[in-house]
Amino acid sequence: MSTVYSVTLEKIMKDLSLTPMYMPDEPSNILISNNNISRPGLQLTGYFDFFDKTRILVFGNTEFTFLSRFGAEQQQHVINSIFRFGPPAVILCRSYELNDAMMSSAKENNIPILQSTDTTSSLTASLVTMLSRELAPRITRHGVLVEVYGEGCLIIGDSGVGKSETAIELMKRGHRLIADDAVEIRKTDSRTLIGSSPQNIRHFVELRGVGIINARNLFGMGSIKLSEKIDMVINLELWDGKKAYDRMGLENEYMEILGIDVPIMTIPVKPGRNLSNIIEVAAMNNRQKKMGYNAAQDLLTSLGMVIDEELVEKRVVDNWDK
Repeated sequence: MSTVYSVTLEKIMKDLSLTPMYMPDEPSNILISNNNISRPGLQLTGYFDFFDKTRILVFGNTEFTFLSRFGAEQQQHVINSIFRFGPPAVILCRSYELNDAMMSSAKENNIPILQSTDTTSSLTASLVTMLSRELAPRITRHGVLVEVYGEGCLIIGDSGVGKSETAIELMKRGHRLIADDAVEIRKTDSRTLIGSSPQNIRHFVELRGVGIINARNLFGMGSIKLSEKIDMVINLELWDGKKAYDRMGLENEYMEILGIDVPIMTIPVKPGRNLSNIIEVAAMNNRQKKMGYNAAQDLLTSLGMVIDEELVEKRVVDNWDK
């Protein structure tokens, strides 16, 4: 059974600058667990099939213009028919005031009423984006997440292989740290993974022999970032002389994270290799591949060699246990 996440109405109010018009309980006690919202167009006409009572309701120009066609008694009846389902909250856009019918029904059914100065479209877009982020499916994995030339690179590997040391070197080169040791990964939509650090260890890095450091205080605000899209995974492993490592880059390997395939590259670690340099090149090369250019394919084509299509097929691997 999948985990159901929630966000407090207090956080929604703070992030979207919403003004409380009527609040039956402390907003910190009111939880929202549905990342979809509703504009009650059909419900104003009495159609309630497929009406989801767990969604936040948004009232804008269209809804209030429609309600203005009715007298006070009919407005009360229409509002009651919607509020009796107990939606978690109602937001009034464009600074619309709370009328008597809505206030009466809100008190009777304990429905929080909030006001926004934004247009309905603007408020809806911001609210859906926030709810999708806060309520997204998520996992926490051991690794380091850094932003290198705009690419989110999730560095994984055995403990002690040099992930944190590599992140420090990348920060000294002007790149940014998102998370060290534990990376919280959220699936915000069907194609996007966003990584961040748990609040209690944010900006801290553990260096064996040195101890715990605060990257923000040591390297400055420009060296850290709160979250970043995960564009690729880099697996660091100790050099194995018996293993044949990819030297061409034709074969596409992917790691599945929360149902999304992310490109993965295995980099062998041994004395003398500059991992930060390699990761910088890997990030730039990954961006080129996303733009449709593959250097290995270009080289083979220029040499007049036929590319084996089987080599460039997608292959999903599991490296979490390494």
